Amino acid sequence: MQASPFDPPEGSLRKSVGRGAVATGLAQAVKVSTQILSVIVLSRLLSPQDFGIVAMCSPVLVFIALFQDFGLTQATVQKSSISHDEVNYLFWINVAVSAALACLLAAIAPLIAAFYGEPRVSLLVAAMALQILAYGLGAQHLALLNRRMAFGRLAIIEVAGAIAGLAVSVAWTLIDRSYWALYAGTLTGAVLPALCYWMNSRWRPGFPRKVDGVGQLLNFGAGITGFNFANFFARNLDNILIGRYWGEAQLGLYDRAYKLLLFPLSQIANPLSRVMVPALSRLNGEPDRYRSAYLRVMRLMLLVALPGVATAVAMSDILIPFFLGEQWRESSDIFRALGFAGLLQPLNNPAGWLFISQGRSGDFMRWGIVTALTSALAFMIGLPYGALGVAVVYAASEYLRTPFLWMYVGRKGPLRVGDMLRAATPFVLGAHLALAAVWFAKPSLPHQETLAIIAAAVLSYLVAIVAALLFPSGRETLREGLTLLSTRLTKPVGRQVK
Repeated sequence: MQASPFDPPEGSLRKSVGRGAVATGLAQAVKVSTQILSVIVLSRLLSPQDFGIVAMCSPVLVFIALFQDFGLTQATVQKSSISHDEVNYLFWINVAVSAALACLLAAIAPLIAAFYGEPRVSLLVAAMALQILAYGLGAQHLALLNRRMAFGRLAIIEVAGAIAGLAVSVAWTLIDRSYWALYAGTLTGAVLPALCYWMNSRWRPGFPRKVDGVGQLLNFGAGITGFNFANFFARNLDNILIGRYWGEAQLGLYDRAYKLLLFPLSQIANPLSRVMVPALSRLNGEPDRYRSAYLRVMRLMLLVALPGVATAVAMSDILIPFFLGEQWRESSDIFRALGFAGLLQPLNNPAGWLFISQGRSGDFMRWGIVTALTSALAFMIGLPYGALGVAVVYAASEYLRTPFLWMYVGRKGPLRVGDMLRAATPFVLGAHLALAAVWFAKPSLPHQETLAIIAAAVLSYLVAIVAALLFPSGRETLREGLTLLSTRLTKPVGRQVK
């Protein structure tokens, strides 16, 4: 049987995943560095008012973008086999939806400007419609590159888009030091990758025509969109409530703590998602390999991430002033409370890989609704006690949801609750023991802040590793981690391993 031109070459799955994880991780590191450099450089070239005008537009753009993709890129990646006509149909749906949303954005631009009482917002919001169109035109080409696991090319495109966006913003300030410099950079970061996706995917759309049986793909996409919509409210309602009832000071403390905690975690989970969803989708017919692939990656991720989170939680009263400044010290208690949720999120968030790769977008949407409702309830319970109360009750809700999530995931598919319990227990338990060890060792740590943080991190990882050694799955993961590390360190530069 001839392989589909939309699928990766036969026999290349493990190699593609390994290389993809490395390439995507390196690209993510460059993107984060570029973002930090962008903040530093553009903050010196532009005024706070310029950033404020762009910030007024951002929530609207984020909300519109929830509906733009309609989950169809994930549908293209997940489907076991897909034809040119099906991709073509999805391409034109993406374009039509993007065009409609772009027109909607332009139409409501004056209303948004009136809401803020800032007339300059109107033209900027309308101009952002071009970003929506650019994404719609490149969405299916991006999906095909993901499906083929062309992660090296995608990494280069992402890095090029990030660097080009920064360069255009800086160059624009030489002509006009205004918020339009920020817009020019973001537009470049949307248009250039879309052009590169077209050049690298080797697929071109034909005239729009309906295809039989495409309804299943649309239903799958609707489930993904439903989850994203529910998740949007779960991730933003806390900010809205705290800002409304406790004011900007409490919201600022909560926001900084939340972002300082979740930003590093997202830099691990997001790149892996791009690699794992297409890889697991190709293994749907091989349940043993599917289960093994997911558990191996998940355990390694927990081993890397959780002791770091434990260190941050235990050392929050030192960590927050050290990184953000003394004026943010009040955020440390909020950060500590949210950190307990952070000890479970690296375990729970990858459940999305399972829902999507198994074609269970309806289940994914339903779980998103459950998460949104229980998070909203937690926010309401904690709200009378301020931002700290919201953080504490939200963390408690994460612990209460976790067993139900994995029971729900294990109802179908190759992964069962017992598999997750055996795989995750060494690392989740080890992280909690590491947190306790660092907390009780704090009086004995060096007084100098940098040395104290380093010593706490070393202790945390040592305790977590010792705890993992007590379990067979923990010992297996440590062996695999050491093998992977030694392979990367001893691999000759420029030589391919067959």
